[in-house]
Amino acid sequence: MAKQRMLKFVSTAKEMPAKRDAKQRAQDFNEIYAEYAEQKAAEQAGRCSQCGVPYCHQHCPLHNNIPDWLRLTAEGRLEEAYHISQATNTFPEICGRICPQDRLCEGNCVIEQSGHGTVTIGSVEKYITDTAFENGWVPSITPKVEREESIGIIGAGPGGLAAADVLRRAGCKVTVYDRHDRAGGLLTYGIPGFKLEKDIVMRRVTQLEEAGVEFVLNCNVGTDITFDAIRGKHDAVLIATGVYKTRDLRDPGADAAGIVRAIDYLTCSNKLSFGDEVAEFEDGTLNAAGKNVVVIGGGDTAMDCVRTAIRQGATSVKCLYRRDRANMPGSQREVQNAEEEGAEFVWLAAPKGFTSNPVTSITIQKMKLGQPDASGRQSPEPIEGGIYKEKADLVIKALGFEPEDLQDQWDTKELEVTRWGTVKAEFGTHATNIPGVYAVGDIVRGASLVVWAIRDGREAGAEIIRYLDGVTAVAAQ
Repeated sequence: MAKQRMLKFVSTAKEMPAKRDAKQRAQDFNEIYAEYAEQKAAEQAGRCSQCGVPYCHQHCPLHNNIPDWLRLTAEGRLEEAYHISQATNTFPEICGRICPQDRLCEGNCVIEQSGHGTVTIGSVEKYITDTAFENGWVPSITPKVEREESIGIIGAGPGGLAAADVLRRAGCKVTVYDRHDRAGGLLTYGIPGFKLEKDIVMRRVTQLEEAGVEFVLNCNVGTDITFDAIRGKHDAVLIATGVYKTRDLRDPGADAAGIVRAIDYLTCSNKLSFGDEVAEFEDGTLNAAGKNVVVIGGGDTAMDCVRTAIRQGATSVKCLYRRDRANMPGSQREVQNAEEEGAEFVWLAAPKGFTSNPVTSITIQKMKLGQPDASGRQSPEPIEGGIYKEKADLVIKALGFEPEDLQDQWDTKELEVTRWGTVKAEFGTHATNIPGVYAVGDIVRGASLVVWAIRDGREAGAEIIRYLDGVTAVAAQ
């Protein structure tokens, strides 16, 4: 019934008198949609087979108790469903929106494997927590006992925020340092608002602030404050900086105006959604409107750029990827979304060079898949003579991210890093070689998923508490 009411409302909305109060129209729609969303959540949750081997649970990095909160949702016990969901996931409403469920829980659903279509776990997860916030079921973070110890967290992304949540609940004093003017890291500035609404992220940041977590923003470690100074101020330190260094192009003309980094493009778009003024958007540097846009890359960041360019009113949007569709690293669901919105994918194609400054076209090399590389994926090889040009007024590099040189930036030669530049940290404990210093998320794993950063942050938070308890016990002897 709710679905029919919503469809009728949408179909007749354009016929409503202009004088009709816009606020009332929005209220009507929200009421109908809320009823429809509740119906769909219960319907999808009820499809769960409650199988004896919950592959959805096993393939979730956080090992969420998915069958349990699906059952409770189907029974209409949403508050209980929320508390079970929150017990293993610091930010279920965020994961519900941006996790690649098609590669994790939903892709391994028994019903999906049997050919009947997966249970839409992500949308139910999102609905449960949104409903919990709306109904006041989300309690404030109130430590039972306050501790004297202080922890400094470098990086306000998902890993840092998840650790801050765990540590503050345990009563620790927590200070989070971040280079940006808002907390959230890539949740705030890297992921577009059409996938993750920014008020959802800020709601969690506010929850931590109200609990007593201190955020020191616009703070570049190594410039505004030294790493040693942070260590001196706190009993333990967590490194959760993420990876922001963009892999670059070395093709002729790659330094021309109009060729930009994905992180700059997405940050600009997200700042605009907050109402900020961004000079690079106003002067057209990071504005796709009326341009022939080419995005280079095949990951989820590339998909974010493609879909953002479409929304900005680009004349055309093409995505180049050097392998085929089956071998792309990004979510197939995201590719489908981009195609439905009007993006064109050019598979087995790599940039060869760029014309003019500012850029006016891109030279493309057609590729074929050869022998598997060390990872087992087929290596792309150029096709002889397969070169052509495409118009391009804006080229966005979405080639992936690498770690910045923290040893150099922070003057911390003693901090052990891998040959890839990521911080060395013990599996499970997340401890580095420096006593009392831990590291989580992409700065350890390399560019990865938000859900893994959340898991790392939760684990590290618990481990830091054990470390502090050990230090206290030794001091008491």
